[in-house]
Amino acid sequence: NPLKNVSKFKEPKGRTRFLSESERKRLLKACKNSQNKMLYLAVLMALSTGARRKEIWDLKWGDINLNKGFITFEETKNGKTRTVPLQGLGLDCLREYSSIRRIDTDLLFPSKFNPEKSIDLRAPFIKALKEAKIDDFTWHDLRRSCASYLTMNGVPARTIAEILGHSSLQMVLRYSHLSP
Repeated sequence: NPLKNVSKFKEPKGRTRFLSESERKRLLKACKNSQNKMLYLAVLMALSTGARRKEIWDLKWGDINLNKGFITFEETKNGKTRTVPLQGLGLDCLREYSSIRRIDTDLLFPSKFNPEKSIDLRAPFIKALKEAKIDDFTWHDLRRSCASYLTMNGVPARTIAEILGHSSLQMVLRYSHLSP
């Protein structure tokens, strides 16, 4: 075997950055104070559902059941549709937001200039992170934060995998050290 003397690369450990309680409070406060009024709800939904950035930004009102508190993500990274619960503050804010929704589009977070395209919240998000004095944090870390919070609250790994849309438990096991 010509490769018998070639050593294998080590697999990266994987990023597990998530918001501490004080960081979460500061970030949500900064998002609430943002000039972009959609940022707070989008971040809150990402923290509550563990959905990816594009899944949140491309949500349509038809994907949401406000009465039962469920969101269905149709266009996911792995191509599988998944339905996740939304409760508490996230659901309350979404219900409130539904009363002032734009009627020229089915998008939850439409662009200000083109109602057929979803908004890009990267710039307001980065600004909110700076205002909240949070370093080394990305939008995808909101997903990791959700997984971390679920793990710390004793939610079974299989349930977390279903909520996040992971096809295997390997991804969820990164957070096992946070389990009570």
